[in-house]
Amino acid sequence: MDALPPRPRTPLPPLAAVAVAATAALLGGCTTAPLPAGPAAAGPRVTATAQTRAAAEPRQPGDLQSEYQTVIKNVLPSVVTIEAGDSLGSGVVYDAEGHIVTNAHVVGSARSFRVTIATREQPVAATLVSSYPEQDLAVIRLEGAPPEGVRPARFGDSSKVEVGQIVLAMGAPLGLSGSVTQGIVSAIGRTVSEGSSGGGTGATIGNMVQTSAPINPGNSGGALVNLDSEVIGIPTLAAADPELGGGTAPGIGFAIPVSMVRTVADQIVKYGSVRESGRAALGISGRTVLDDDYRPAGVAVERITEDGAAQAAGLRVGDIITRVGDDEITTITSLLEALASMQPGQRVQVRYLREGKERTARVTLGEM
Repeated sequence: MDALPPRPRTPLPPLAAVAVAATAALLGGCTTAPLPAGPAAAGPRVTATAQTRAAAEPRQPGDLQSEYQTVIKNVLPSVVTIEAGDSLGSGVVYDAEGHIVTNAHVVGSARSFRVTIATREQPVAATLVSSYPEQDLAVIRLEGAPPEGVRPARFGDSSKVEVGQIVLAMGAPLGLSGSVTQGIVSAIGRTVSEGSSGGGTGATIGNMVQTSAPINPGNSGGALVNLDSEVIGIPTLAAADPELGGGTAPGIGFAIPVSMVRTVADQIVKYGSVRESGRAALGISGRTVLDDDYRPAGVAVERITEDGAAQAAGLRVGDIITRVGDDEITTITSLLEALASMQPGQRVQVRYLREGKERTARVTLGEM
């Protein structure tokens, strides 16, 4: 797996999942009514075959506008709008068999969907293959053969994503199918936690791509693409600005890196579920504890997984974890964020308190 190396994390503003529900207000990721998801940009009409990945128009030298238009023609036939009950989101055609990758918070608890291809008006039916909320990813599948004009996306390489790269975000913000926004890769290696309100899964996701391309409600599950017409991420979260009353902060959006998208989607397509998450685990259940001044001061171990990493290292129920590797641990969220940037099998030093005395342990991390 071409996972990105861990990067230093900085405090981030609150985050909001960006699917659209059709019956509430915008800042919950919603709009007053679903807008028509009609065609937005014409693209080559080809039958979805295994060869269509290589059939995309090559990137041509020239002015930036021409490059944008080439990318849009190449990628837009791979981007869909997904209706899941009263919610709207986006998705990306994953293969010629009609599998579509999207966000878990887009599909929610639904098992059947209406899918509109950006280059077609008539929606088609799809069903859930599997959802993996821990990484906020899901795969659905079109019923029957993919219609004419549907093209599997080309997926890029996470290790080649660099800060400053120009990117386009494609999806259905506010139900406007086939919309395109533009920006750059602002940062890589971000670890962020998604809220559990407003339809979010509450997942903590590592190695995310931060982008300045506008990510609005309805963009969830769509495509973040480079100028080589390759999908490099799945737009998922937008930062919320407390000074705007919790509204979306301009120019701060996050996409799940393509390395994790492929890890999860490949397993769902092959097995119907995720068997290996690729995510590190300490092997405990815990809760945030407060110090004498009522400030978060660590994570108390409430349960230890049998034969897990913590048990093998000698941790016990009642221990209070205060540091993992270079990361100070004050809350359960900070613990999840620290682990999200690590790998199964990695050895780290864990600092903890037992009966008021500080101790350390070398822990070989397990897998979630």
